[in-house]
Amino acid sequence: MSSTASIETTTSTSHVLDNPAWAALTGPHARFAERVGRAARYPVDVAGFNAITDNDDPRAWADLATLVGPGGTAAVRGVNETPDGWEIVRSGQGVQLVDTGLRAEPDPEAVRLGPDDVPEILDLVARTEPGPYLPRTVELGTYLGIRHDGRLIALAGERLHPPGWTEISAVCTDPDHRGRGLATRLVRAVAAGIKERGEHPFLHAAATNTGAIRLYESIGFTLRARTVFSLVRRTGPIAAADAEETA
Repeated sequence: MSSTASIETTTSTSHVLDNPAWAALTGPHARFAERVGRAARYPVDVAGFNAITDNDDPRAWADLATLVGPGGTAAVRGVNETPDGWEIVRSGQGVQLVDTGLRAEPDPEAVRLGPDDVPEILDLVARTEPGPYLPRTVELGTYLGIRHDGRLIALAGERLHPPGWTEISAVCTDPDHRGRGLATRLVRAVAAGIKERGEHPFLHAAATNTGAIRLYESIGFTLRARTVFSLVRRTGPIAAADAEETA
């Protein structure tokens, strides 16, 4: 598919990427969803994402308050200010990139990873810090790895799955094996599986991770959006009016 065709496809269907966690939890990943009305999240051992239908809707925040409970926290996207009863614990700038010209292809050395490989995956993630990876994250989609002398040295896989799209995540390489293009090979291999399903790859990165962003752009990803990722904490009760509307 040409770059132009990819851009047109992205533009015509990209609305789900404005709230990808919600789109995933109410779509292809609904089986994972813990949901209260206008708020949903993944189980805490699967992924750290929480989502609401609309960041400006008090009823959605009331549902999120019920979901997380008193003093509970939620990792949310696109929140710069919180309503009463919430506080921002920390936040960071991020970017979202979409495939507009990636050459996707299987890799002969890539092996599919499963639950039995989770201890090795968690060890590699702890040493390379590509982002959060939890004991059941492997259930979200296909994760591929490359081994050297039987040891896992590189990883990439599928995380968020809004309709028509799949996020490539957990891209990392053991420090002793960098500079060999292993991350690029695995991104291409994961993307091959995504495209075989007729879907489009996308990914997120911290805005400060300029090296990774340059790599992704060099292999065919294009910046679609800048956003903020925040951890918010419930500090107060649900407002009575909001609770009545939510009921």
